[in-house]
Amino acid sequence: MVASLFFFLMFLGAPIAIALGVAGLVGMYEIGGSHFTSLAPSKIFNGLNIFPFLAMPFFILAGEIMNHTGITSRLVFLAQALVGHFRGGLAHSNMLASVFFSGITGSATADAAAFGRTLVPAMEKEGYTKDYACAVTAAGSIIGPTIPPSGIMVVYGSLMGVSIGGLFATGILPGLLVCFVCMAIIASMGKRKGLPKNQQRASLRQVLVLFRQSALALLMPVIILGGIVFGIVTPTEAASIAVAYALIIGTFVYRNLSLNAFYHMIVRTAQISGVIYLIIGSASILGWWLSFNQIPQMIADFFISLSDNPNVILALIILLLLTIGMLMDINVMLVILAPILVPLTMEIGLDPLHAGIIFVLALNVSLMTPPIGACLFVLSSVTGAKIEGISKELMPFLIGQLLLLFFIAYSPDVVLYIPRLLGY
Repeated sequence: MVASLFFFLMFLGAPIAIALGVAGLVGMYEIGGSHFTSLAPSKIFNGLNIFPFLAMPFFILAGEIMNHTGITSRLVFLAQALVGHFRGGLAHSNMLASVFFSGITGSATADAAAFGRTLVPAMEKEGYTKDYACAVTAAGSIIGPTIPPSGIMVVYGSLMGVSIGGLFATGILPGLLVCFVCMAIIASMGKRKGLPKNQQRASLRQVLVLFRQSALALLMPVIILGGIVFGIVTPTEAASIAVAYALIIGTFVYRNLSLNAFYHMIVRTAQISGVIYLIIGSASILGWWLSFNQIPQMIADFFISLSDNPNVILALIILLLLTIGMLMDINVMLVILAPILVPLTMEIGLDPLHAGIIFVLALNVSLMTPPIGACLFVLSSVTGAKIEGISKELMPFLIGQLLLLFFIAYSPDVVLYIPRLLGY
């Protein structure tokens, strides 16, 4: 009944938070009538009363400020100077800029929106098709929430009691590997697609000038990650420092940050954060209903009944995440599925940080899979390209990232090298 109601509301076009909340309330009423539904406000409060959640709006606001100051264009110019001379140079630059940009926003949709407005038109002017330019941007956008700081890692670590600093350290190598795989795919398709390239390689002097202009932006993730990983500050403190840093840069260095613009940034931050928190709060009601009915344990028992081989169970978990990710918002998936599946990963002997990066990367990949891939919708709305055309051009990148996901899942020593080096 509860599951049917949830999907029925989704089919009618109800907001995800409303569908979650109503389905959860009906489930609570089925269990204990109005006495149980009166517990809903406390469940919502408890679901949100997690201190590290405060980091999320600060990271979002820092990204908004850095975007407004023109950091995006500076990072793109630096990326072009480094890799623009290769065939498909602007596509390579798109990927490298995503790595640089990841340290500012930590959001795939923010990256997709920013590059959809800047790099996609630039790629079209150079002869790339709009669909291919959007596909490259979508593939690179998931680098943002994989390389720290990452909003989804903050949510995961807060919900599951896993070190956020450890998750940040674990995400560095997989994020760089995503970039490498995508650039390898671009290179392999370069001649066949006739991708353009810059006629002249940037000189060392040009690279150094562009690096100097981008240094303040590149320094931001170093401050954030270094502070968290070395235990100097908490994630929430690091996020607030990031906002202060961005304000100082925008006000006193670039001098293009006005009070009016700052007000609109705060409004956008409140809107984005409010949507995420509303989803988490509503999902907490449904999550309580699932726990009360021991559905997580039933699902875990079902997985174990299919096989006692840890490798097979891990593959099934990944396939479940990818399948549901095609149909559901990743924040909802995280709140509902993490408490169900994470204990199962512990039963098969996965390190909590290793399990965390598998979850994060699988959910990030789902951001670019139709029909609910958020990055596809963002790029379609920003550029006017059709989702069907973007999805077709995206297939080689999607296959490459899926193979990388399974490599990461079955290579714990590789993935955990950096966090172990840093003492996690």
